[in-house]
Amino acid sequence: MSQPEEFPTRQLDPRSLRGLAHPLRIQLLRALRKHGPATASQLAERLGESSGATSYHLRQLAAHGFVEDDPTRGKGRERWWKAGQEGTTVDETLSADPDPEVRGALDIYSHEIATIHTQELGTFLGTRHDWGERWLAAFDMSDFTLRLPPEKLRELDRKMHELIETYRGIEEADAPDAERVRIHLHAFPQHDN
Repeated sequence: MSQPEEFPTRQLDPRSLRGLAHPLRIQLLRALRKHGPATASQLAERLGESSGATSYHLRQLAAHGFVEDDPTRGKGRERWWKAGQEGTTVDETLSADPDPEVRGALDIYSHEIATIHTQELGTFLGTRHDWGERWLAAFDMSDFTLRLPPEKLRELDRKMHELIETYRGIEEADAPDAERVRIHLHAFPQHDN
């Protein structure tokens, strides 16, 4: 499915996946996407890392096209970085790639994203009473169990993504009470026992 121009995404292929599949690189890219452009030093402080480590991993991300220089900021030797895209998608063929390095990189990436989702939900649950009644009434933490063949799960996933895309760029996004909203979708098979 193609993304609207205002929400460019990057589809991971074997090479780019290996370039991203490091916990600190994933965290750096997430921080730039969430908080906007920053220097290696600012990111180091935000993530509790050394500026040398963040600088190295930012250069690696840049080599794979995930981040780029932000020429509108900085002066002198100060180098500002920004995310190259707003989102990342996984090429469905990666999980069947015959190269164990690719499958290992996908495991690292997938587990890090699952950890981030868990942290984000935990942070919200820990601070939910700070949001007020309207947000508490609007938030959802549901789960569903269906019996589906793989083709129907793909169809359901595609339809949910299409529905979510219809909410991107709506007029109400500029409303005074509009906030950044995270939506996590996890759909996977599970044994009955």
